[in-house]
Amino acid sequence: MEAIEKRKVGGIVAENFRTAKVFTEYGIDFCCKGGISLEAACEKHGVLLQDLIKDLLMVGSISEERKYTDMGKSELIDHIINTHHSYVENNIPPIKEYLQKLAQVHGDRHPELHEIKQLFFEAADGLIVHMKKEELILFPYIKAMQTSEENGFPLSPPHFGHIDNPIAMMEHEHDTEGERFRKISELSRGYQTPADGCQTYRVTFAMLKEFEEDLHTHIHLENNILFPKAKALYETMNTAS
Repeated sequence: MEAIEKRKVGGIVAENFRTAKVFTEYGIDFCCKGGISLEAACEKHGVLLQDLIKDLLMVGSISEERKYTDMGKSELIDHIINTHHSYVENNIPPIKEYLQKLAQVHGDRHPELHEIKQLFFEAADGLIVHMKKEELILFPYIKAMQTSEENGFPLSPPHFGHIDNPIAMMEHEHDTEGERFRKISELSRGYQTPADGCQTYRVTFAMLKEFEEDLHTHIHLENNILFPKAKALYETMNTAS
């Protein structure tokens, strides 16, 4: 068995979803940057490896959690769309409205609000387009591959060529949105409401924090679980043919 310090961060979270909270507490990105080893992540973030391993081992069993790795590809896609895509679509309008109000009322004393607003608006526009590309192009083909495998009928080659092409694009866009939210988190000092902040200020920052946390889970499910499953099936089907 591979030593835990050599295992990839994303792989650890894929096996035990509860470890995501531990990595978040240590400031380690388990979604966009989850392809590095635990050892490398600790070195990069100045974390004591033995402390992180101890906290990871304390997380315990995931028997009470749904094992996303055990979901079929179609089931996982439906979960991503119904849970995370819906969350993004439903929460963008109120956050935009609140950020617009905050920038107008508090922007003179807290000029960082203008940049936070701009970054979120860019992220919102990017995510809407990104999700539609997944829902209209990549996800249907992954579902078609699963149906083809289960029923034993041939599947026409996709117009995008190899499946690595759209997946690489999706992962690049995940990185872009991850960077935007890292910048928002920095500008807001970890979503801390200033002493002169009003109730709208507190609510907006709480919503932004939750939005980023959901985005991390969303990206993790795709980068570390769905996409590897899809790549493996694509290779199997094309090797067999």
